[in-house]
Amino acid sequence: MPYEPPTHTVERSLRATTGAKVIAGVDEVGRGAWAGPVTVCAAVTGLRRPPEGLTDSKLLTVKRRTELAGQLEKWVTAYALGHASPEEIDDLGMTAALRLAAVRALEGLPVRPDAVILDGKHNYLGAPWKVRTVIKGDRSCVVVAAASVIAKVHRDKMMAELGIDHADFGFAANAGYPSPVHKAALAERGPTPYHRLSWAYLDALPQWRHLKTVRSWTDGSAPEIEGQLGFDF
Repeated sequence: MPYEPPTHTVERSLRATTGAKVIAGVDEVGRGAWAGPVTVCAAVTGLRRPPEGLTDSKLLTVKRRTELAGQLEKWVTAYALGHASPEEIDDLGMTAALRLAAVRALEGLPVRPDAVILDGKHNYLGAPWKVRTVIKGDRSCVVVAAASVIAKVHRDKMMAELGIDHADFGFAANAGYPSPVHKAALAERGPTPYHRLSWAYLDALPQWRHLKTVRSWTDGSAPEIEGQLGFDF
């Protein structure tokens, strides 16, 4: 099924209405995984024509996504990656962990962006960053699509490397998401050092439930459950 190629429409609008010159696109990967970090890419592209076939990373085959990431890393003006570890996710909650990873990525750019185009409808960055959220921005905005592809390829490679010593979990194929292979390995072997231990999947594993950690919600807010899917066999 063909998809409309992403454009620079949002970026041009921001330049015209705010005077921003350096605009970064930001996208994350790993939010719904049970293992591994959440990874954010911040990319700056300018208004140049992107490589052919650029779109949301989830719409690309592994082979094409990998090829495209190699092209994008040479094509973009700049990019940087930021990660929040499973321990940081457990300790902070997902929204704060996403912000931590995004700030690490943005601060890794050689120039601080004047504005940020953030994929999705929720602004998890907040002040002092000037943010425009765009639903499905990874499909419609060139700069966010570029960040999407780079983030996905880098995190997939990282998960494959982490999975070398935990072959039964299939991290090279599932990147830490809850596949049947992953679930079966969890039930038999329990979580690896790379698993998020505050998440609900442990509730369905009686022999490993004692490993579950609970954050002390000192700010009085309720724990976040976004992306914390149950262990549904």
